[in-house]
Amino acid sequence: MLAKVTSKNQLTLPKSVTQAVGATEYFDVEARDGQIILTPVRIQRGDAVRAKLAELAIDETDVNDAVKWSRRGSKARSQ
Repeated sequence: MLAKVTSKNQLTLPKSVTQAVGATEYFDVEARDGQIILTPVRIQRGDAVRAKLAELAIDETDVNDAVKWSRRGSKARSQ
């Protein structure tokens, strides 16, 4: 199949190609050996992240403690 890059550097993918990889809005783009490689990426929305945090029993206190810990470490490294 042939696809043309527009003057605005945009590329329209053929419908048969996008149907073959499933519904996706985002692609990871990589140049390799003179080829452009597009890999579909599924972006997790906030609800999925919150569900995973709940599954792992990570709450706001854990996050705050982790941020404090990481900041303490960066201050020690900069001194």
